[in-house]
Amino acid sequence: MSDQSDVPGTYDRVADEYVRRIYRELEGKPFDREILGRFAERVRGREPVYDLGCGPGHVARYLLDRGVRVTGLDLSPGMVARARELNPGIEFRPGDMRALDDRDQSVAGLVAFYSIIHIPPDSLAAAFREFRRVLAPDCPLLLAFHIGAESIHLDEWWGHRVAIDFFFLDPVDVQARLVSAGFRIVEAVERDPYPEVEHQSRRAYILAESSPP
Repeated sequence: MSDQSDVPGTYDRVADEYVRRIYRELEGKPFDREILGRFAERVRGREPVYDLGCGPGHVARYLLDRGVRVTGLDLSPGMVARARELNPGIEFRPGDMRALDDRDQSVAGLVAFYSIIHIPPDSLAAAFREFRRVLAPDCPLLLAFHIGAESIHLDEWWGHRVAIDFFFLDPVDVQARLVSAGFRIVEAVERDPYPEVEHQSRRAYILAESSPP
């Protein structure tokens, strides 16, 4: 994150409104549900599986409902608290996807749905190396992000004073950084935004696997 960005503090401040606006968004996103369902088929019965930057836990809940024992990690204590309230039966805890506590090659799967958007593009390679470090060989990583070359800084969000950067990313660049970090690309898909459901940006989804060491 940049020096001007306070990701955990920002999400602490907007947590209640974020839940109101975002928690049920998967109901209006059929493609997101479909690709999460295919991820669930790959990791069902294995653990640990992490929802990185889990927010209020809606992605983790979707995976749990499909038989995945998943843990949510988020930088924002406020978001972790909301996720625990909304999703009893799922473990949520504070955590930084750039510095995971797990042993090398010990994790069965990672999902990062619209959470790498707060990492500056030049810092993505280090985050991807951390993902590769903890994932067992041939295990999946599923990313979703906004497509573009711009960044947006917010000082106000939904009536709250905040400090946060959003980075739009080039799918070709993201794939190259993943390959350099030790992943192979399984699937790369783009879609147009769903009207009246989400921010009107084009979306990218990349499913990658950790290559054997």
